[in-house]
Amino acid sequence: MRLRGTAAAQAKRRSQSLAARLFLAQLVLVVIVCAALSITSYVTARAEARQATASRVLSIAETLANDPYVSDAVATADPSATLQPYALTVIATAKVDFVTIMDSDRTRYTHPDPEQLGKPYIGSIDTALDGHSQVEEYVGTLGPSVRAIVPIFDDAGSVTAMVSVGVTLETLSLAQAAALPETLIIALAAIAIGGIGSWIVSRYLRRVTLGYGPEQLKSLFAFYDSALHSLREGLVLVDNRGQLVLYNDQAAELLGLPARGEHNPIPVAELSLPASVRSLLASGRDADDEIHLTKDRVLVVNQKQATQPDGGTRIREGSRGTVATLRDRTDIQQLTGELESMTTLSEALRAQTHEHANRLHTVATLIELGREREALDFAVRDQQESQRLTDSFVQSLDEPFITALMIGKAAQAHERGIELTITAAGELPPDSLDARDLVTVTGNLLDNAFDAAAGSDARHVWADFAAADGELIITIADSGPGIDSSEIDAIFHLGESSKAAPPRSGGRGYGLVLVRQAVTRLGGTLDVDSDGGAIFTVTLPVTPHRNESEHDEGDADGS
Repeated sequence: MRLRGTAAAQAKRRSQSLAARLFLAQLVLVVIVCAALSITSYVTARAEARQATASRVLSIAETLANDPYVSDAVATADPSATLQPYALTVIATAKVDFVTIMDSDRTRYTHPDPEQLGKPYIGSIDTALDGHSQVEEYVGTLGPSVRAIVPIFDDAGSVTAMVSVGVTLETLSLAQAAALPETLIIALAAIAIGGIGSWIVSRYLRRVTLGYGPEQLKSLFAFYDSALHSLREGLVLVDNRGQLVLYNDQAAELLGLPARGEHNPIPVAELSLPASVRSLLASGRDADDEIHLTKDRVLVVNQKQATQPDGGTRIREGSRGTVATLRDRTDIQQLTGELESMTTLSEALRAQTHEHANRLHTVATLIELGREREALDFAVRDQQESQRLTDSFVQSLDEPFITALMIGKAAQAHERGIELTITAAGELPPDSLDARDLVTVTGNLLDNAFDAAAGSDARHVWADFAAADGELIITIADSGPGIDSSEIDAIFHLGESSKAAPPRSGGRGYGLVLVRQAVTRLGGTLDVDSDGGAIFTVTLPVTPHRNESEHDEGDADGS
């Protein structure tokens, strides 16, 4: 039972919120401080009251000792008859408890109690007999008192009598007790004000800590920190001032941020991030599955406004922040790029196969009709046209993948009723550029050009390849409506396209992003212009194949 009670007490203690504990702690502290101050104030006031009383009775005693009326009266035959009424008047006027005028042998001339007249004075008189004043606390006939004893001198300077003036400690205690309620009222007021202040602070703390206790906050922090850095997705927290306040290990890897560690908030504008990612994080807007490009990655970014975990209430507009998650789609995007390249080649080959099938059917029909001569001429012209296109690339660029692609694209253009003009010049060293990236760039640009030209009156597409001065320049133009200059940057973001997505394409907007990525991998540049139609110009640096370079160096050494 005792163990159960202890466990229940511990559980109850854990359930108390941090705000409640802080309120109780502050309230206890305020009470202790106020009590200590009140006691200190009371003790100090008591000491000061005694000191003030001592100074007052000493002043009264010295005044009486120097009064000629008193000094003359003590020299008479019956001092009490003259001095007793005078002393009682001083007691009433000066508000002291006793005024005792005595002979040098302690015999009292005056006393508040007439029965004490003629009896010896109780107290120290040695200092007074030596001609000096003194103040002391002594227990006399009226009880403990603060008293002053002052000598009375005659004309010859000898001590003939003494004056003692005093106030009992009981009187001092009553005076201090009268001031005690004021002290208590001040202490209670201070406790009330401190308690109200603590309550206000605890209310605020309860709101910002959501009512959690210290142990719960400690556990939550440990769990959240572990979860934060174990996530396979990047997590970035930006405050309402546009400062990066927290990110996990995966975000650091994806965005090239400093490794995990303590750091001060960093303005997003000062980070070396891709422009689109930096703009999104700084804007604070919501984003759903937006795909952004870094130098070598494709990131899917989601961003939401910070919300309260209890009830989901939005934080005020002026104090909000954002939480962004980042997923790496680089591997998937590379596969998508390869798939797009293969799709482009297969579509070109399909169109070429379909075109050849039509031509073979035409030749076969002419032969069946007995028009062998026309069938032969038709076949020869078709072969010459294909050979001319092949020779133009073999003799200049000598890139088999581009050659195959352009032959297929020529058939595809013919199939769609589009005039395709292909020109090539210069020499392209073998294996100087990645074939897959070349197919990605050329195929996607031509696909977009065909789509744009198909809706125009001219229905014309131009493709020019020029290799010179260590560069390959690919220019694809169409007779379509062109591209608005304000949309040029937008069309290179994943999923953004004004065209409908064909089946299995994953979105036409992906094509231009694949082009951009491929150009970046090849170390080239991509320029877009609009002159009646869209003009895409890709400039790629040409690097001789490694084996060829080594072979040339070997020849040079051997010569």
